[in-house]
This record gives sequence, structure tokens and C-alpha cells, in this order.
Amino acid sequence: MSSSTLDALAGKKLFFKCEQFQRAGAFKFRGAMNAILRLDESVAKRGVATHSSGNHAGALALAARMRGLVAHIVMPTNASDLKRRAAEGYGGRIVPCEPTQKAREAAAAKLVLETGATLVPPYDHVDVIAGQGTAALELLEERPDLDAIVVPVGGGGLVSGTAIAARGAAPRVRVFGAEPSGADDAARSKALGQRIVDATPRTIADGLRTTLGELTWPFVRDLVERVVTVADDATVAAMRLLWERAKLLVEPSSAVAFAAVLNDEFRNLGGLERVGIVLSGGNVDLDHLPWIR
Repeated sequence: MSSSTLDALAGKKLFFKCEQFQRAGAFKFRGAMNAILRLDESVAKRGVATHSSGNHAGALALAARMRGLVAHIVMPTNASDLKRRAAEGYGGRIVPCEPTQKAREAAAAKLVLETGATLVPPYDHVDVIAGQGTAALELLEERPDLDAIVVPVGGGGLVSGTAIAARGAAPRVRVFGAEPSGADDAARSKALGQRIVDATPRTIADGLRTTLGELTWPFVRDLVERVVTVADDATVAAMRLLWERAKLLVEPSSAVAFAAVLNDEFRNLGGLERVGIVLSGGNVDLDHLPWIR
């Protein structure tokens, strides 16, 4: 999708990859489905498990249901009610936990021990990363002349898959991450040269409240040119622009990428005339819109 109004605001030609129209409402279905389909039958019959603040939970629950499997989903207590209900609606068995990375991982590990299910992490998994990269492949098939692709960064599965796909399909395309300034572990990791794992995220972008994984960090370190951080106010403004001017209903985690393109840090980079933006999902809680106080 494109919008001449948004092009004028950005000073660039923008092409939006609209993953809010994906099954389960987000790009996460790509990685979840790929991981589910690659399980051997003897392993798959024991079910799958994961931890997720939202979109991966729904995606894995749906993918598991489509293959006739049980899905055990650990969700932090501060997860969106909308996303929790969606995961339950797809047949996921929801297990609540404290809203920390350590608690999420511990609860998921316990479930795996109790049930024999296979862990399918939300981002730090080779099949999940590969699945997420198909969004960039599709974008580049339609727009091979892009100068750059900008994607939101949470755990790093999407940006890693994007970077791998771009390196293979269009090596000249520059890949950028976009991150909330209140959850900027990827940007700080890039600056420091090592992965930051201890972080306390504070952002309305609930899908980006995770830190980079062991598998995703090297791709961010080596293949992502820069991670642009944006304040939540800028994200809300970008989200509203996408709703009002382009009629693209996205959630805050998606709008972060568009907000980054409007940011002066990105504007001032040279050679970026045609930019692809992955809108990662559209699972919005309409009872708690960020511009209604």
C-alpha cells in the first residue's frame, strides 16, 4: 500500500507491507506456521508451547489448531486483554506469569517439562526467523527497487528474517530497525557492541517489550545498519496518521516503524528515496486507544 499524503510528510516514496491483514492479524503467523509445519509427527503430537505478550500467542495457537495440536501459551499479566482473548479463541491454553522476561521463560520451560510439548519461542528460533523473512521476500518481489526496509524491533525475529531475505534477494537494500525509546535494548546493544539482556521496557508498544535473543542479536549486529528509536508520543502520532490518512488500522508496535521514518535521524540519512515499511500487525484494543486519555 502507498499514500501520497504520507510520502509528502516523509519526503520519500513509501511502500507499506501490510501484515495487519495476515492470518491472526500480524506477521507472527508466518514464523509460527513455518515452525509448526516443520515438526515431525511424533514430536508434534505432544503439542507446542511458547511465551508471548500477544501476537505470537495468537499466531501459534492458530497454527497449532490448523495442524490439530495443543498449544500451551504463557502470557504476562500485563498482556493486552484483546490478544489474550484472541489466543484463547484460537484454542490456546493460557498460563499467566509475571511480566518479566525471566518469568516468561521459566514458566514456558516448566510447561515443556510438564507436558512434553515442543517449545516454539516467539523469535529466537531458526524456523520462526525464516518464516518472518518471507514478508520481506514478498515486499522485494513486488518492489525490487527499494533503497531500504524499516521494521519494528522487539525480540528481533522480524528484523533478522528481513535482513537475511534482503541480503539474499537484494543485497544493496539497507535494513533498519525501529524501536521505542522506552524499550531501546537493540539500539543500546548496537552502540555497545554486545547484547543487553537486562532491561525494563516502558512503552505502549506491547509487542516490542522483549529483548533481543541469542540467535537474533548477531543479525542485528552484523546486517542491520541502524536501529532508530522513537518516543511513544511520536509512535501514537504515526499510528493516528496511518489510520486517518491511509486507512491502515495498525497497532502501536507497527506504527513505530513509520514513526522512525519520520524521525530526523532517518530523514538525514542519504540515498533513501524508496523505503519499504513493514507494518507488523493490527491487533488493536479499541477500548484503549492510545490517543484517548
